[in-house]
Amino acid sequence: MEYAALVQLYEQLEHTSKRLEKTNILAEFIQHLPEKEYEEVCLLIEGRVFPVWDERVIGIASKLVLKAIALATGADTEVIEQQWKKMGNLGDVTEHIKKKKQQATLTFAVLTTRKVFDNLQKIAAIQGTGTVDKKLSLIVDLLTSATPKEANYVVRTVLEDLRIGLGEGTMRDAIIWAFFGKELGIQYSAHDNTFKLPDDNREQYNQYALAVQRAYDLTNDFSLVARAARKGFTAITTLTLIPGKPFNVMLYPKAESITEAFDAVGTPAAFEYKYDGFRLQIHKIGTQVLLFTRRLENVSAQFPDIVCAIKEHVNLDTCILDAEAVGYDSITKKYVPFQKISQRIKRKYDITKMSRDYPMELVVFDILYSKEKDITQEPFRQRRTILEKAMTQQKQIIRLSEQLITDSATKAEKFYQQSLAAGEEGMMVKNITAAYQPGRHVGGGVKIKPILDALDVVIVGAEWGEGKRSKWLASFIIAVRTDDGTFQEIGRVGTGFKEKTEEGTSFEQLTELLKPRILTEKEREVLVQPTIVIEVHYEEVQESPSYSSGYALRFPRFIRLREDKGPHDISTLEDVKRIYEKQRGRTE
Repeated sequence: MEYAALVQLYEQLEHTSKRLEKTNILAEFIQHLPEKEYEEVCLLIEGRVFPVWDERVIGIASKLVLKAIALATGADTEVIEQQWKKMGNLGDVTEHIKKKKQQATLTFAVLTTRKVFDNLQKIAAIQGTGTVDKKLSLIVDLLTSATPKEANYVVRTVLEDLRIGLGEGTMRDAIIWAFFGKELGIQYSAHDNTFKLPDDNREQYNQYALAVQRAYDLTNDFSLVARAARKGFTAITTLTLIPGKPFNVMLYPKAESITEAFDAVGTPAAFEYKYDGFRLQIHKIGTQVLLFTRRLENVSAQFPDIVCAIKEHVNLDTCILDAEAVGYDSITKKYVPFQKISQRIKRKYDITKMSRDYPMELVVFDILYSKEKDITQEPFRQRRTILEKAMTQQKQIIRLSEQLITDSATKAEKFYQQSLAAGEEGMMVKNITAAYQPGRHVGGGVKIKPILDALDVVIVGAEWGEGKRSKWLASFIIAVRTDDGTFQEIGRVGTGFKEKTEEGTSFEQLTELLKPRILTEKEREVLVQPTIVIEVHYEEVQESPSYSSGYALRFPRFIRLREDKGPHDISTLEDVKRIYEKQRGRTE
């Protein structure tokens, strides 16, 4: 397929903020997309060339792209930098410069999606002598062939900053509209941006939406979902977990009380400790063990102790487990908070020493794949029985989660207090007959925590400090996620950080993390790629016109870096609204 056709789609999506219109545009595109091009084009639509769980990244800095633009266009680097500061987007700068040069160019080569896809994948694979020059050559090759508009989006894709406002929900709905729209009687009116569906088909639409979402949560691959949808609804329901490929783990909404929890999951219910560690999904395939975080990062190399524990204590040849890795003090053997062990997630060196200094216990609470079979549809109680038979326990190495099954609120409350006394975060409450539902807050269980919700937010901008902090970013603009996958600002945080890295997460450490992600810089303000997630506490949520969310956190304070979470895991605008309304209920 010609890359120009994809660029036309990018432009259409970028030029509307209306989710329904985006859905319609994308549905029409997917509907006519040749099946053989699903994999590369679906990824390029998302602004990537590797699946979200793939360890490979394009990994090109803005400065190298700037050099590539200069080589491809003949423009002076200083001129490009000036335009960059003025326009704020290197893609737009490239288009502007190429337009000015267009009069002197007779023809452009026809650029294809395959060419773009292949070149960008090759960039990630290049290693050894001459790496920078080889990567530069591949980018220049694309920019030289590209039209001005194509060059714009090539640069954005290289920098992994597509900016077309396309979220996971829109992709999901577009697949439904594309392949089941006629069957369901879906009608979209561009005139007033409305979506109409016959009343008799609403239940069926919801059924299809749940199936498509589940298929994506199981595979994290829209090309697989689209290919299945093209064959019909039944094909979607046959997609299953694939050992070795991470899925979106099941997450739980918050309940305010045990009574509310019983109402949500039924009685009797399974109560389990909510551990203060980080989530791991574990894939065992013969002698190979793969560990993935909630943000689908492969951290197998960072945790050889956990890999060893799985090999020694899990007696299944192939399985997928859901677990929590909990740290403990190597001397006192007491459990320690998450932030004490979080540094192990990103560690690439001295791993053996880190394993000794920050030992971990794996707490396993579910099994989702066993004996060559996806068992997510089995009732939770049955999965727990399978899990108990599949592993042997050893204290501070690997064990099952503490569990109580009861219909008694009194017993549940006692168990909850035991959890808190043990230093855990709270309690999970699970429906014992429910299937495992991959995805975010989709039901089947709830969590109970004793404190006002902390929020997981993503950093979208920052400001350079003053005085002794002038060399660091010291005030961070934070945002929450909306339903369509975009981010809305909710305040700034500058307290809770340490002056010295050895004391905890410091301004210097966060600055080093954010520097490679800076997109634009104007005077002391920078905008950054929304990838770094932090947890914040606050006094209350207030309405505010100063931030795009319409809300602001009063006295936000940094608590910890959440390296185990990605931007798709953060708190939502709906979470903020719920907290705000709950506050109002308390004060009225």
